[in-house]
Amino acid sequence: MGKLIEEFRKGWQGAAPPSLGLSISFAVICLLGATLVRWGLAHVRPDIYFTPYFPAVFFAAALGGFRIGVVTALVGGVLGVVLNFGDAFADRARFALLALYWAVCAMTIWGVEHYRTMLAEQRRISKRLIEEEEYRKLLVDELQHRLKNKLSTVHAVLHQVLHDQPQVWARIDPRLRSLAATDDLISRIDKAGCDIRDLLISELGPYGHVRFTLNGDRLFLPPKLAVTLSLMFHELATNAGKYGAFSSPRGLLQVSWTVSEDRLTITWDETEGPSVDKVSEPGFGTKLLKSALSAFEGRTEISYLKTGLHCIMQCRIPRSG
Repeated sequence: MGKLIEEFRKGWQGAAPPSLGLSISFAVICLLGATLVRWGLAHVRPDIYFTPYFPAVFFAAALGGFRIGVVTALVGGVLGVVLNFGDAFADRARFALLALYWAVCAMTIWGVEHYRTMLAEQRRISKRLIEEEEYRKLLVDELQHRLKNKLSTVHAVLHQVLHDQPQVWARIDPRLRSLAATDDLISRIDKAGCDIRDLLISELGPYGHVRFTLNGDRLFLPPKLAVTLSLMFHELATNAGKYGAFSSPRGLLQVSWTVSEDRLTITWDETEGPSVDKVSEPGFGTKLLKSALSAFEGRTEISYLKTGLHCIMQCRIPRSG
């Protein structure tokens, strides 16, 4: 019985065609039910010949497909003509109604079959997309594993080369560890998300905790937004280390964020860094900052002030799944 119910469910959902026996049995049940309804209605309106068979055709075609639907429509038409529940007889009017009944049944069967075809195509596309997504995740995990191994190799080689230059190694070691920590963080938040404060500390920690200030309430970021912001923070922090506040002994950074309804505003404000006399042509990093938040109905404003770089990031916080 359970197997029969499962076969019926798959056939009804279009996941797999039901057996011919099940399809015919279901069509017969639909015709018997429609005939019983017609018999009951005949006590009120004896001239109702074909109307009760429309639902039978629809349900039979939805489960069994085009051929079962056609057979059900034909048999329903014959029953409507042959069976009489009262004193009525098969006149020309009934045959005209029979032609109209079959025309409506044809449109019904076509609509059901078209829906079944679309459903099957949608299921095929969904299956292919799921397979591609699984392959992408496998590939990304493999690339992350290889990148981690390469960073470990670079870390070991540099440590061996610079073992007699502790001052140089002391400057390089935290940067390499920061890159490794950032890669690990991105791989984690891509699945679960993270708090914005933890994200910023991971990105800015290697530059010294006394060099930056974080202002804002605890805020959990959904995975996709967390990954996007981690890339932006990494780009801003890298630029600050090369040309901005972190490249100067007295440079400081203040990052603050506020939330209004579902809108997030983040302010990145550098001070006491070297002045920017000339802005170069936008590179990959600038383009990333400008366009990364567009997927979240957001935008980024970058200003090069005398006190240092000033960046405002605004976006919508999506609902986490």
